[in-house]
Amino acid sequence: MTTVMGAALRRIQLGNALAAFGNGFTVPFLFVYVAKVRDLGDGTAGAVLAAFAAAALAVLPFTGRVIDRRGPMVMVVAGAVSAALGALSFGLSTTAPAALASSALMGGGIAVLQPALATLIVWCSTRATRSRAFATQFFLNNLGLGVGGLIGGFLVDEHRPASFTVLFIIEATMFMVLLAVLVTVRVARPAAETPSPGAADGGPEEHQGWRVLLGDRSMVLLCVLGFVLFFACYGQFESGLSAYAVEVTRISTSTLGVALAANTAVIVLAQFVVLRFVERKRRSRVVAAVGLIWTVAWLAAGASGLVHGSQAVATALLISTYALFGVGETMLSPTVAPLVADLAPARYVGQYNSAFALVKQLALAVGPAVGGLMAAAGAYGLYIGMLVVCSLAISVLAGALGRRLSAVQDRPSLVVARGGPQAAEPESSTVTAAA
Repeated sequence: MTTVMGAALRRIQLGNALAAFGNGFTVPFLFVYVAKVRDLGDGTAGAVLAAFAAAALAVLPFTGRVIDRRGPMVMVVAGAVSAALGALSFGLSTTAPAALASSALMGGGIAVLQPALATLIVWCSTRATRSRAFATQFFLNNLGLGVGGLIGGFLVDEHRPASFTVLFIIEATMFMVLLAVLVTVRVARPAAETPSPGAADGGPEEHQGWRVLLGDRSMVLLCVLGFVLFFACYGQFESGLSAYAVEVTRISTSTLGVALAANTAVIVLAQFVVLRFVERKRRSRVVAAVGLIWTVAWLAAGASGLVHGSQAVATALLISTYALFGVGETMLSPTVAPLVADLAPARYVGQYNSAFALVKQLALAVGPAVGGLMAAAGAYGLYIGMLVVCSLAISVLAGALGRRLSAVQDRPSLVVARGGPQAAEPESSTVTAAA
């Protein structure tokens, strides 16, 4: 059974990595493509990115219910097809309405894939292997995005729209490859997750998943913590932090690329080293440590803007900020997503995954908006201070969450080592990988 589960999980991870590789070809160039290549202007480019986020926010509240009632493969098919069609139409868009529609179609498709893939990983892993499974997913995502972005940068030419069309065709192809790989995986719904007839028919239990989740104080607190996590890190990469680096630290855009590469390099090189360390620790304490690490990162960013007369020191401090963020990310990947799965009642895994994806998407929408506005106003001192406070709040919230978690939720490795409940039993009653 374990071998079969491992084969299914490897297929899921492979498909996920290929989709990330395809995303890497286009994501770094969306703004330039719309504003400059198609000559639609910065305003339209901003609206296109907003449509991408808005579509995700619109579909995620309903995604979990479908996953729990019909299984994750339904949303994998819908998401992959939608994302592929959106990417293809994006590559051919020459007008603002077409670009907006393509962005929404692709954004919605990518959004529903996230909780569907997370649920598949939960079904194909045990409590003992789940942290490593999610860490591997995060590693492959970053590796795929990094390699795709690097290759894409060599292929595109701002003066040749057809070169960008090729990138979008590659991305669409990768989504269909993801679908082709995942349809070969057969994952049976765990017996405990089988919905009742009333729920399956849209009866009185149709909205039960949200009621259960909102009544789960530990999950609600984790969602609040997740919002702060994504707001204070990922939500700033493309907005406030980039503006601060260029305007205050006064590094070049090429050096900013080096800083982003340092972030990816830390994740790729350190993920499995960090994993061996955090697997033995309490999850709440690992997240609290991330808050402290990111506090140091933001203080380093602030110091980079105060160093006068030594651009090399300022640049080193700024690159260190991105590298420290990478360290924190490697600690979170085997911690937060598995905790969401372990908090979820068996039949509402999809609902919990979708709710957390919704919180993440909301933070990724609000974060750049706040960072961009503060950067536009030149309030950089206030900006750094706000994010130092947010990072400290992560540690405080993690400590509060730790007091609510059971031993098996906060430190599953200890329970597994002692042969505790559900230590090595698969979460799914039947898992088969089709030839």
